[in-house]
Amino acid sequence: MTTTNSSCALEPQDTNHPSSSQDLSTLPAPDHSWQVTLAGKVIAITGANQGIGLGLAEVCLANNAAHVYSLDISTPSTPFTTLATKNPSKLTFIHTDVTSESSVSAALDRIVADQSRFDGLIANAGATKHQPALDFTLDQVKRLFDLNVFGAWICATAAARMFIKLRSKGSIVFTASMTSYRPNRAAPSAPYGGTKAALRNMTHTLAMEWAEHGIRVNSISPGFVKTALTYYVEKSPDWETKMKYYGGMPRLALPQELGGAYVYLLSDTATYTTGIDIPVAGVVGAW
Repeated sequence: MTTTNSSCALEPQDTNHPSSSQDLSTLPAPDHSWQVTLAGKVIAITGANQGIGLGLAEVCLANNAAHVYSLDISTPSTPFTTLATKNPSKLTFIHTDVTSESSVSAALDRIVADQSRFDGLIANAGATKHQPALDFTLDQVKRLFDLNVFGAWICATAAARMFIKLRSKGSIVFTASMTSYRPNRAAPSAPYGGTKAALRNMTHTLAMEWAEHGIRVNSISPGFVKTALTYYVEKSPDWETKMKYYGGMPRLALPQELGGAYVYLLSDTATYTTGIDIPVAGVVGAW
């Protein structure tokens, strides 16, 4: 007696039949390179004059990005100038207020005018303030949301519009945080965690909406990262005790240690990766 197995693999479709034709418009070309590289790509990073953003710029350049733009409201730091000197004509600062739609649009227009292309955006600019929830004023909370959430929204939507205009299958990467998953016991901040949780949620929804344009949207959630704003954390007298309860690697990460995940998401190797968050946290905070 002949039996059938409903769980067996599907039969190959007849792609010559009109009803089974496939839309390959979002798939890579036959000669697509599967090397993880940013060769030829023009990348914009918000808040890259210092801190995590600058570390990401360094890693992007090390992975052959054609040009990296820092969209920042602050004055370039000495390390930024040093990195620009090491990468002549490949790292440029554009004074940009990420909370202003006109400022962000002008910055992206300049990038396209200079480079005739635009491939990826890292929405990284942000701020934090660590203190008990009842010590926050409403104005302080609004300021965090204005920069961390609304600023990221303005940058992502402006980038998406530009990608669509250029017919470029661009990539957008938000810098979220492990505090979007769980409280930061070492330095609590309910408003900051709320802003980063908003970014992770936007990642999923924007990825769904913009997939039809070939635009990918993902996020990275760093753990403790050593910057000018956080260096004091591991100098706390109870640092070792806190790390005992956190678990994971008992140290702060260098900003550059986050870069590999960003490079992957910006690269053409990740053409089917969208709507996800990648924790880069040394297992800090894992339950």
